[in-house]
Amino acid sequence: MGQEETRERGEGADSPCRPPFPSLPSFPPRLVIAAPQGRSGKTTVAVELCAALAARGLEVQAFKKGPDYIDPSWLTGASGRPCRNLDPYLMGQETVVAAFERGCVGADIAVIEGAMGLYDGLDLEGSGSTAHVARWLQAPILLVVNATRITRSVAALIQGYQHFEPETPLAGVILNNVAGERHRTMLTKATELYCGLPVVGIFPRSEPLTIPKRHLGLVPQGENEALVPAIAAARQAVEQHFDLGRILAIAGVGGREGETRRYGDAVGERRIANLKSRIKIGLVRDRAFSFYYPENLEALEAAGAEVVIVDALNDPRLPPVHGLYVGGGFPEAFLKELEANRSLRMEIKAAVEDGLPVYAECGGLMYLARRITWQGQSGEMVGILPCDVEITARPQGHGYVGLEVMGDNPLFPTGTILQGHEFHNSWVIRLESPAFAYRVTRGWGLDGRHDGLVYKNVLAAYTHLHALGTPQWAADFVRLARGGR
Repeated sequence: MGQEETRERGEGADSPCRPPFPSLPSFPPRLVIAAPQGRSGKTTVAVELCAALAARGLEVQAFKKGPDYIDPSWLTGASGRPCRNLDPYLMGQETVVAAFERGCVGADIAVIEGAMGLYDGLDLEGSGSTAHVARWLQAPILLVVNATRITRSVAALIQGYQHFEPETPLAGVILNNVAGERHRTMLTKATELYCGLPVVGIFPRSEPLTIPKRHLGLVPQGENEALVPAIAAARQAVEQHFDLGRILAIAGVGGREGETRRYGDAVGERRIANLKSRIKIGLVRDRAFSFYYPENLEALEAAGAEVVIVDALNDPRLPPVHGLYVGGGFPEAFLKELEANRSLRMEIKAAVEDGLPVYAECGGLMYLARRITWQGQSGEMVGILPCDVEITARPQGHGYVGLEVMGDNPLFPTGTILQGHEFHNSWVIRLESPAFAYRVTRGWGLDGRHDGLVYKNVLAAYTHLHALGTPQWAADFVRLARGGR
């Protein structure tokens, strides 16, 4: 993406191309959790902090910078409110700020988890970095530093992040993987003496928060009830090792301890279209399929749909629906369960043949294929798409995607430009007579050139779309479903 196009969408530098938002309300209090680089522990810290603040009775709204489903599942579990994504590439600056304000309705405090390193973006300018988002939202940053094998030099590292883009609001430091008391003392004194920043949290190396991992990252929080205790462990770690009073002060919480007020005066509650007859959109949502943005579901409701949950693992029948939405997830981890529910698979297949509109992304595409193979095991799926799917050891597509609609499909006019993201360790094999909807201009998709398989009223792609970046998607899907089979 060139510099001109980047800045036009609002992902470039804040100045001179895009001014800050001086009118952005200072309430609710807010914090960005960032790090010098990935795998420094910022997800752990963000989950811990959300859990501890919620335990104090605060209404915590979590956000994740960038396109992610798994970290938000943990942030949702910790905060008790659906985590929302803020993505400069998919949304642009104005939409990011508006989404932040809308998401904060009813909240006492907002916690935004960054992505990758603080200044990492789409290009050499750092377009759309966590630092950019923090400046757009006028949010102070707590920098999570992995203190493994470092002492006084931590000050040089932090100073670099203070001065690289001096207008970035670094406000405090959290030290992760601290070996012991002597290590903690040296790190804290060096940080406060040379950088002038408070150390507001210490996470000892001896007390790791263990969140299980899989080939695409962490295991989604809602997939296994045995993972729930990790949230309680996170809360206890913060209460023991963090200075919550100082963190709340940095965020902008004023008044006496425990005195809060909910944000909502400046932004109205979202309004749902009041239609006499709502059409029903089936949403395949269970342990195998959990990758959905809250805004996508809200957009369907706003367009006049009633969302009906379908459990692909346990529901033997497809309920009466006018359309079906199958999002991403880990169907490969539930091969036998999905294959065993043959009655639902056959009902979906028959409904598709009868013209049922279906929109599917990534894991949903895999479920609609004939068969999935992973680690020597194979399971039959719905069988409506003319391909099989094989899980590989390495990612086949990972990152942002640019698409141009090139072929007939149930949703988008030819020539439409779409922006999305992908992250999949699978590819399609034995693809027969495909009808492609998209030409890939950035990313990988199905084969580096195409994405989006079309069959009757089915559109299935590896690319994930966000309703705030593709506002026509929900209305067009509901319109298609309303048209009947």
